[in-house]
Amino acid sequence: MDKFIVTSSPHLHKKESVRRIMWTVNMSLLPAAVAGVFIFGAGAAWIMALCILSAIISEAVLQKLTHRKISVLDGSAFLTGLLLAFNLPARVPFWIPIAGSFFAIAIGKQVFGGLGQNIFNPALAGRAFLTASWPKYVTTFTAPFSCDATTCATPLTLLKEGPGLDHLSYMDLFLGKKGGCIGEVCILALLIGAAYLFYKKYITWHIPLSYIAATALVIWIFGGKPLFSGDWFFHILSGGLILGAFFMATDYVTSPLTGKGQIIFGAGCGLLTAVLRIWGGSAEGVSYAILMMNAATPVIDRFTANRVYGS
Repeated sequence: MDKFIVTSSPHLHKKESVRRIMWTVNMSLLPAAVAGVFIFGAGAAWIMALCILSAIISEAVLQKLTHRKISVLDGSAFLTGLLLAFNLPARVPFWIPIAGSFFAIAIGKQVFGGLGQNIFNPALAGRAFLTASWPKYVTTFTAPFSCDATTCATPLTLLKEGPGLDHLSYMDLFLGKKGGCIGEVCILALLIGAAYLFYKKYITWHIPLSYIAATALVIWIFGGKPLFSGDWFFHILSGGLILGAFFMATDYVTSPLTGKGQIIFGAGCGLLTAVLRIWGGSAEGVSYAILMMNAATPVIDRFTANRVYGS
């Protein structure tokens, strides 16, 4: 007799779950992880393993101590550790990834209440903590395909300090033949993973395109002398821009909900990245740009919220 059943929303359900989404994103990062090990050697695999295990253990222990459901199998702690490793050089002391992962989980995530309630991207919070605490370790990079741990400067550092970039081509930058962090150097591998996420419809164009376009525009206008002569393509292929635009700025929890809000968010990330790269003290700016825009997300959501039907 009960033809009408009254329930609370949502009324439409999909087979997607947090666990499925998280493990799919982890899978999409596999090409970049393989490329990082190929370019920097077994040390890169060691750093990734330490970050991931430290993140998982930290989350399990903290959830146990706070009497919360232990949810380390949902893939979010694994993803936090992997992304943190992608933002580290291939040869850092073993305690660096452990400290960074603990901070990312404890302060970047669990202190806010866990997954879905954190304000900042946890992996980037961990990276910012390590950069502020031990800058020497996290800004000393290994040369690609080096067997003796030879250090080298990143392309952005070379550009900022001005010793010359004649030995680097766009193809070198695209394939990862450059110094940098484990997961950011091979643009080809990152784009393969991003294409998979687009195919699965887990990300949309709004944040990545607006992020990259805004960075390119500001760099083109102000990144060279005279004006309108900046090498915007070099900046797209250098540093953590592609990693940040497709895999960290698109984080569901810390980015806006609406398409309009995501465009504003991405453009803000791009503007801040370019400003930090051109006029900042460091050669890079992706991590801090995304974290600053994470803080602005609630405001963006408020002013770009869709109208309620009938209002």
